[in-house]
Amino acid sequence: MGETILQLFPAGHRAFWSRTAGVQERIQEIRLRAGRPVVLYMDGREIFLTEQGELSEFGPGVRCMSMKELEEILEHICHYSPYAFEEELRRGFVTVAGGHRVGVAGQAILETDGGIRTLKNISFLNIRVAHQVKGAADRVMPEMYRNGMLRSALIISPPGCGKTTLLRDLIRQISDGNAYGRGMTVGVVDERSEIAGSFLGRPQNDVGMRTDVLDSCPKDKGMLLLLRSMSPRVVAIDELGSGEELKALRQAAACGCRILATVHGESRQDVERRFGLERDYWERMFDLFFVLGRKRQICERSEARGQDSGRLHDL
Repeated sequence: MGETILQLFPAGHRAFWSRTAGVQERIQEIRLRAGRPVVLYMDGREIFLTEQGELSEFGPGVRCMSMKELEEILEHICHYSPYAFEEELRRGFVTVAGGHRVGVAGQAILETDGGIRTLKNISFLNIRVAHQVKGAADRVMPEMYRNGMLRSALIISPPGCGKTTLLRDLIRQISDGNAYGRGMTVGVVDERSEIAGSFLGRPQNDVGMRTDVLDSCPKDKGMLLLLRSMSPRVVAIDELGSGEELKALRQAAACGCRILATVHGESRQDVERRFGLERDYWERMFDLFFVLGRKRQICERSEARGQDSGRLHDL
């Protein structure tokens, strides 16, 4: 297993986890639950580990995670100072070196106003392994430009179909410059640290030389802050989800910024229906709509005002 992943585990645990080195590149998530089997998510399906660290479809001899082991791993991830990570734990995840993200769940301690103060008795960890795929946007780059001018794009897909991977590579290529256009200043609001994978404020993923990242900030507030402070020519967010975020996107577009965004959905019609907004609303912000299907490596493309549509393969 890669060095940055092994570093997530205390020294006494590494010998076991190093046995999975041969499948490192295929691991998407490592699910650790106190008293439950260890589960790896690979190639879109779940795989269990035996006590010997071998892969198993499930059966006798699978490795279960004890509460003591889980506590040791969490303490190690928090550098043996959980109070220093209280804010991250309150948000439900910790981002570590290498851009990997560790989600946590347990008992929530609430403020008097109902907000979450922190989590305790954490019994569940979800290690999301960072996998940057450079070149993921190669097939869509020709669509992103018209006469050398960048166009705004909305990426629509169900969970787990690669929209964040595509967005991240779009940001990198637009920032660095490419065969279709010069490099541009990109402002990224990375509310859940999934795009840049920032650790101590520094991106662990390559998001381009002209990219500024505002990490762990609500998207609606972050977009307005970047507009005031960093003068981006492109604004990028992942997982558009609220009316306030839409308003901030509209303001960024009104300031002349190009917009890159993703949203959960099965189709343009599905997104329009869930947000309760007419098609014309979206077409005033976005020139292109990419819909990633559940079938891998298939992308449907459509343009604002129905100018064109098509299908792209091998993303």
